[in-house]
Formats: sequence, C-alpha cells, structure tokens
Amino acid sequence: MKLPTCFLLPFLIVLCLPAFSQEPSNTIAQQFEEILKKSSNYQEYKVVKKASLNTLQLNTTARIQGLQQEITGLSTTIGEQKNTIDKLQNELATIGANLDTVTQEKGSMTFLGARMAKSKFQTIVWSFAGILLLGLLWFIFKYKNSNSITRDMRRKLNEVEREFEDFRKRALEKEQKMGRLLQDERNKSVKASKG
Repeated sequence: MKLPTCFLLPFLIVLCLPAFSQEPSNTIAQQFEEILKKSSNYQEYKVVKKASLNTLQLNTTARIQGLQQEITGLSTTIGEQKNTIDKLQNELATIGANLDTVTQEKGSMTFLGARMAKSKFQTIVWSFAGILLLGLLWFIFKYKNSNSITRDMRRKLNEVEREFEDFRKRALEKEQKMGRLLQDERNKSVKASKG
C-alpha cells in the first residue's frame, strides 16, 4: 500500500522543517552533515530535498551576512583603535619630548644668560663662596692686625701725651723758677744801683 506522493510530500516537509529551522547557532559544517545524514541514496547519488537545500542556503547566506557585518564592525573598531593608538603614540612622543625637555631643564639652569648643568653651577657657586670666605678671613686678619697696631699707637700716643704733659709742667715750673730768679736778680740790681 503506497501512499500517494501528494500526501507524502507535505508530511515529509512537516517532519523536516524542525530539523532545518534550528537556530543558526549550528555551524554550517554541522548543517551540511545533518543534511547528508538525512538524505537518501539513489544509486550512487545522494538525494537531498530542495527545502533542506533552500534552508541551508538561507542559513549560509544569513551566516555570511552576519559574518560580513561582524567583519565590517570589527574593521571599524580596528580603524578606530588604530586611530586611537596613533593618537596615543603621538601624545606619548610629545610627552616623551616634553619629559626630555623638563629633565634637561631640571638638570640645568640659566646663569648669566648661559645654560649650564646644575653640577657646574654648584661648582661655580661653591668656588665663589670659597673665594668670598677667603676674602672675609683675609679682611678679618687685616682688621685684627690693624686694630692691634691702632691700640699700640693709641697707647704710645697716650704715653707721649703724658710725657709731654709732664715735660710741659716741668718746663712751666722751670720757666716760673727762672722768671723768679730773673726777678730776684733785677731786684738785686735795682737795690744795688740805688744804694
């Protein structure tokens, strides 16, 4: 008892639809294997139902379109990331150049209009400070030396002034004594001439 093919075909389509209406989460290779398993043999050929091939074609086309959209999206993302990377590399190069400049500026300074390393500047400053210190010590030595000479001279001047004062007093006393003696002699000569 053969069923007419017009009843058989819709029955087979209803049975096969759930197998091919699976989510396209199955890979295309799995879908091909499934079609080959469910296909029948006719002599040395495999007979595959058109509906199965159509479903496979739709799934394959949908998968290809999905992959193309994914590729397009990833290409856009890659382009954006490349632009971001280029921008960041440029910023990094700028920051590196600025860092080099800041490092050089930090390691050097301007002195009398010339740029020099801090170590050189420190050497110059310490040399200048050493020269000033030596000059200060020399002036202190000279001041103390001059001060001691000045004190000696003042002491000698005071001694000379005392001696001069003593001499003046003695000379005044001697002059007064000589003046009295002269007056006495005059008085004597006046008395002798009167008398």
